[in-house]
Amino acid sequence: MTGRPLVRTTDYHTAGEPFRIVDTAAGGLPPVPGDTVAERCATAVGPGGSGTAPRRGPLDDVRRLLVQEPRGHGGMYGGFVVPPDDDGAHFGVLFWHKDGYSTACGHGAMALGVWAVDTGRVPAPDEGDVPVRIDVPSGRVTATVHRGGGRTTGVTFRNVPARVAARAVPVATSLGVVEADLVHAGACYASVRARDLGLEVSRAALPDLVRAGREVRAALATHPATWHPGGALLSGVYGVVLHEELPDTPFGPHQRNVTVFADGQVDRSPCGSGTSARLALLAQDGRLGPGEDLLHESVTGTVFTGRILPGGVTEVTGTAYRTGEHAFLADPYDPLGAGFLL
Repeated sequence: MTGRPLVRTTDYHTAGEPFRIVDTAAGGLPPVPGDTVAERCATAVGPGGSGTAPRRGPLDDVRRLLVQEPRGHGGMYGGFVVPPDDDGAHFGVLFWHKDGYSTACGHGAMALGVWAVDTGRVPAPDEGDVPVRIDVPSGRVTATVHRGGGRTTGVTFRNVPARVAARAVPVATSLGVVEADLVHAGACYASVRARDLGLEVSRAALPDLVRAGREVRAALATHPATWHPGGALLSGVYGVVLHEELPDTPFGPHQRNVTVFADGQVDRSPCGSGTSARLALLAQDGRLGPGEDLLHESVTGTVFTGRILPGGVTEVTGTAYRTGEHAFLADPYDPLGAGFLL
């Protein structure tokens, strides 16, 4: 295929976190077998595989090509746009990262909503809001794109209902025993106070934060609270939210976090689905009520605002911007093949 495009992508970032979009139909990729997005995700993972250890296959070869260096990097994230479960959604998506696939991705849904409006896939007014309904492996979510002055000014992600599964679960780490709160918010997140590890949420502390996040995830691998009634695909700790308190704003709590997900990947944004998990915990603690917002910062300084609605439904608002369009090649004579990860 020397000199010919293998796969085309449109890239966005949501609060600093990349999202590489592959429209499988428009890009000429073969259909992914399955009647629902969840079934297609299981197909992508492959028999006997897991979200962070998928089996090799044609679609996963594309994922590896796009996420690994020199075309990607260890922090890359993306999604394959696939048909929705039914006509109630505009499209579906299979989320992927350097290690495999995930069942939820708030920042990805936000980027997809803006992409759908930017490309005209979902018509939008110059002024006002337009909902983009997206089927993901954990259910149906909505990215409401906000418009003003003929341009997109923001996007609000409405997640599947978040459910607190366990509180104060003791976890042994190399930095001491800490307590983790477990929440299912499209994927299972463990929340841990950074100060309990003797850490602050900062760029300088990232190596220790990543190490702690990986240790917490491994320690909770078999905890019963990580099991989801929807089955193995939705079960197990996906991300660890290491958070710290900042002074409250007039509108509600203010926190900073770094979310370590999959096998040590760092979310550059405040993490959309992870923010949903934090919202559920704050509401249960009585710290977030009707009309109040969580101001949620990332380790890079970018911000989401979040709120909780009746029934455990959460909303997270931020921004997403297009960063480029690509036609990636795979030269059959290239000895690096699909690439590598460091």
